[in-house]
Amino acid sequence: MRVVIQRVLRAEVRSNGYGSNRIGKGLLILLGIEDSDNEADIAWLVGKISRLRIFSDADGVMNLSVMDVNGGIMIISQFTLHASTRKGNRPSYIRAARPETAIPLYEIFVEQVKQATGLEVQTGWFGAMMQIELINDGPVTIIIDSKDKE
Repeated sequence: MRVVIQRVLRAEVRSNGYGSNRIGKGLLILLGIEDSDNEADIAWLVGKISRLRIFSDADGVMNLSVMDVNGGIMIISQFTLHASTRKGNRPSYIRAARPETAIPLYEIFVEQVKQATGLEVQTGWFGAMMQIELINDGPVTIIIDSKDKE
C-alpha cells in the first residue's frame, strides 16, 4: 500500500451523483492498493498514520499527531499511485489491485483508521471520477509505502 498524506487546513471531495464530503484541519490521505497488499499492510500503515507527528505544537515544532489536534481525516482511493512509467509515456497500472481485491481492503483501511483515531473520517467513492479541493498546510506532504516500511 502506498499513501500520500497531506496536512490540510481543509479538503473537499465532490463527484457527480454522489455529492460532496469535507473536512477542516487534518489529513487528506490518498491510498493506492496493489495486488500483494493485505491486512498486515493496513495495520502497519494505520499505526504509522495515526501516530505521525506532523502538526505544530505551541512552539511551532511538528510534534503533534492528527489525534492530538482533533483533526479530520479524508481517505481517497487512488490506483494511480501505483503507476509505472518505466516504458514509454503512457503509465501502466498493472500493479494496482483490481476492484474485487481493492474495495474490501479500502473499506478495512477506512474502518481501522476510524477505530485507531476515534476521529471524523470522510471518504471519496471507490471508482468514481472525483474532484478534490484542498488547502495544503505548510505545505506538508508525506509519502509512505508499506512495502518499504519507511
